[in-house]
Amino acid sequence: MKNSFSKIVFGFSIIIIFFFLNLSWNKVGIKQASDEDSLYVIGNYEKYEYQIPMRDGIKLFTVVYVPNDKSEKFPILLNRTPYDIGPYGKNKFKTSLGPSLLFTKEKYIFVYQDVRGKYMSEGDFVDVRPCIENKRSNKDVDESSDTYDTVDWLIHNIPNNNGKVGIYGISYPGFYTVMGIINAHPAVVAASPQAPIADWFWDDFHHNGAFFLMDAFDFYYSFGKPRPKPTTEWQAGFDYPTPDGYKFFLELGSLKNVNEKYFKHERKFWNELTEHPNYDDYWRERDTRPHLKNIKPAVMTVGGWFDAEDLFGTINTYKTIEKDNPGIYNIFVMGPWKHGGWERSDGTVLGNVFFTDNPPPSKFYREEIELKFFNYYLKDKGKPEFPEAYLFETGTNQWRAFNEWPPKNSKKNKMFLHSNGRIEFNPPAENENTYDEFISDPNKPVPYTETITTNRTVEYMTDDQRFASRRPDVLVYQTDVLENDLTIAGPMNVDLYVSTTGSDADWIVKLIDVYPDDHPQFSATPDYIKMGGYQQMVRSEVFRGRFRNRYEKPEPFIPNKITEVNFPLQDVLHTFKKEHRIMIQIQSTWFPLVDRNPQKYVQNIFNADEKDFIKAIHRVYHSRQNASSISIGVLE
Repeated sequence: MKNSFSKIVFGFSIIIIFFFLNLSWNKVGIKQASDEDSLYVIGNYEKYEYQIPMRDGIKLFTVVYVPNDKSEKFPILLNRTPYDIGPYGKNKFKTSLGPSLLFTKEKYIFVYQDVRGKYMSEGDFVDVRPCIENKRSNKDVDESSDTYDTVDWLIHNIPNNNGKVGIYGISYPGFYTVMGIINAHPAVVAASPQAPIADWFWDDFHHNGAFFLMDAFDFYYSFGKPRPKPTTEWQAGFDYPTPDGYKFFLELGSLKNVNEKYFKHERKFWNELTEHPNYDDYWRERDTRPHLKNIKPAVMTVGGWFDAEDLFGTINTYKTIEKDNPGIYNIFVMGPWKHGGWERSDGTVLGNVFFTDNPPPSKFYREEIELKFFNYYLKDKGKPEFPEAYLFETGTNQWRAFNEWPPKNSKKNKMFLHSNGRIEFNPPAENENTYDEFISDPNKPVPYTETITTNRTVEYMTDDQRFASRRPDVLVYQTDVLENDLTIAGPMNVDLYVSTTGSDADWIVKLIDVYPDDHPQFSATPDYIKMGGYQQMVRSEVFRGRFRNRYEKPEPFIPNKITEVNFPLQDVLHTFKKEHRIMIQIQSTWFPLVDRNPQKYVQNIFNADEKDFIKAIHRVYHSRQNASSISIGVLE
């Protein structure tokens, strides 16, 4: 018995030793790869730092990496960012240049610039600085003019360039990329806005007017701090007093407490945001879409189906350019990625959901799409043999090519809510106003995911929704088991008939893929996560009910009156496979992802008092005359 026990202990010890050795070897491997990349940059590029003058005299700090190879002329690839272009100092080098290491080895002239008012650049920073269409003097500057002036200086001052410039960037730098193609410099021939901000009333910090509390609080505590003079230092983030994000934000109380307790009225954009709760001129001026006309460069808009931040911006930037610029080269790429996942991950897994590793989606994108796009337009290398839309279809986990997006061969259909929690493709037949109801309590809001820390997770976009379907304040509807695969493609729209005993309410709708109970485990999924019966969120959106008629002019609900609420659910390309089910969940809180609607109408929710937060009974109707539904496109 002792010998057996000793053998077990010895065997277990060997396993532990190998585990830590493997961990160490992995770390060494990662460090070695990083060191090798850094040595490649140092050995093959020269680094220069410049202060480039703008038309109004302000100078923008710019870093330029130039290939040592002088045997040919190279194009310029420009990235403008508010996040810093470090490491700063002529003898300190980035480990990789451009969108990926492929570009580093392909050899370009890589340019990084701190935008106006950030880090080492002069001037004042303005969040999503409005575009000035008709500039009357050199004092009229925006991100479009700063890009133009930067490109003009680079073309005339950086030796050995071939006269062609490309622009790229993810998220906020995606916004600067969009601005760079508006009234673009003639040398700018290609651009790739990736997860670009389009309109902050729908991107990042708002969705259909509802306020994304976690993102805005965390981001603007550090990013929004005043910068009195140029600096290379990052601003420190918020030191949360608890790791429990649900507890922290619930105890925070009304949104007006943010300034009183933590921000101290020092964050300019936060102050402006709270003063403009409705879609007024302040927000309209920051919408990039009206300016996306007469675009000259080739454009490739890139995004992820599970982008928790700028899904709206990605989809609508592509669609606006396509609609308002007939004939230009404009393509659309969407993969199974989180925000920036095409650069920051291999894209094989998000949360518990596996897509494919043959090849990893990010590897395919970098090698077969991104590099080839820029090489063709900036180096005259290869051919632009891309479809109009190159999209990853989740569910079947394959890349699909489309000649247009949304695809014309998709058939419009509706999923109707019925009694007894059913979804059917035929409208209800009941003449009386049948409905489901729940009590919504803003003081006990539905969590947005199962385990909540102070950092908003990116995985929530594919999280298992069983935790929510078991709550009494979440309505659940589902189809029978599907007898055949069903692929939905393109935009979706929610059309609900609702009532409330309060005078305001939010409506959260989630589209969910319910796996069969015997679904096998994914190899990358931990054993304690069971994929049998998994309720994978495919798409979700929130709508602030006060904006049901106009975003410019909110209106209270009339208590107990049946009211139509209609809003987009964003585009999707997903196959619900045979033996799966389609589920729809409806709720009115999504905390602390979204701030709490008091459910008592107030003029400005940012100024609500604690007494304004009330319980309310919400109803969702499903009868012949009040048929709640979701419109979809079914791919044939």
